Formats: sequence, structure tokens, C-alpha cells
Amino acid sequence: MTRTPDGPGRGSADARHAEIRRVRPRDAARMRALRLEMLADAPLAFLETLANAAARPHADYAARIAYVSAGADTAQFVADPGGRLVGHAGGTVTPEEPGLTVVYAVYVTPSWRGTGLLGELVEAVAAWSRQCGRPELMLEVVVGNDRAYRAYRRLGFVDTGVRVPHPTVPALTELQMRRAA
Repeated sequence: MTRTPDGPGRGSADARHAEIRRVRPRDAARMRALRLEMLADAPLAFLETLANAAARPHADYAARIAYVSAGADTAQFVADPGGRLVGHAGGTVTPEEPGLTVVYAVYVTPSWRGTGLLGELVEAVAAWSRQCGRPELMLEVVVGNDRAYRAYRRLGFVDTGVRVPHPTVPALTELQMRRAA
């Protein structure tokens, strides 16, 4: 499907496709820019503040991106239209459940929302999870973030009924959702 910054089939003369792929070490600077955008746009959805992320040296980003670009314990996937990265989803193992991949840091830049990119990013994590022998996905959503909740339901995630405290904002609660990888 051809995607434009305004969404599928909305008639842009500059039709662009975003490649969904695992992040590469050379993506560090573009990943840093996307991370700062993510934190500015949805500060409660991620585990660090914009100020902390902005203060982190580029070498830290580069080391992190190199680490998640290979291996079976953690991976990050990006939507790359050939310029600025426009989406991200990560996956990681959890020692408590060896057959589970925790999906984290899911984000699509506002101008690309509604294009199917979210599903493609989650499917990239799911394919990686299956290749690593983990048949189930789990993610957490802040209670009250109805847009994200509905989007994940459309992707086959089911609310498990489990509620956990938000890891950085004690007044908030997150709900867990799961689906097969």
C-alpha cells in the first residue's frame, strides 16, 4: 500500500512509502530526533522525560541503537520513509515469562497516523518475537488513553483485566493487553 504523510489514498502528489525495518546503528541521530518527538507528543506514554532525553549525549543513543539492532533479547523497529523516521515500536523479553515479548515505546508521528503504520510496526515486533520462539505479545496502556486502547484492540490485543501502577506517575494506572504474536 502506498502511504502519504496525510494517509492512504488522500491524493498527495508526493506519495511516499515508509519501510518498516529493524533499527540500524547508523540510525542513531534520526532515532534520537524521533525519541524527542515521542516524548514531546506523548509524555505519559514513555518512561523518561523530554528533558532527560534531550540531555543524554549522542554517544548514549548510538550505544543503545547498536544494542537493539541485533539479537533476540530486545529489538526496535522503525518506519523509515527515507528521511525523518516516522514511527517506532520495540520488543523485549521478560524473565518472568519466557514465551512473552513485551511491546514498548510504540509511536507514530501525528501526520502518519491512520495510515496502517501502527499495525505494520507491531507486526514487525510480532514476527521477530515468533522467530525468537516467543508466541505472545503484551503491552501496557495508560488507563484513559482511549485512542491507543482502541488502536490496540483493532490489532487484536485483548484487555487482560490486569492493572498496574504507572512506573513514573503514581497517580496513573496502566492496563495490560495481550495477543498472539
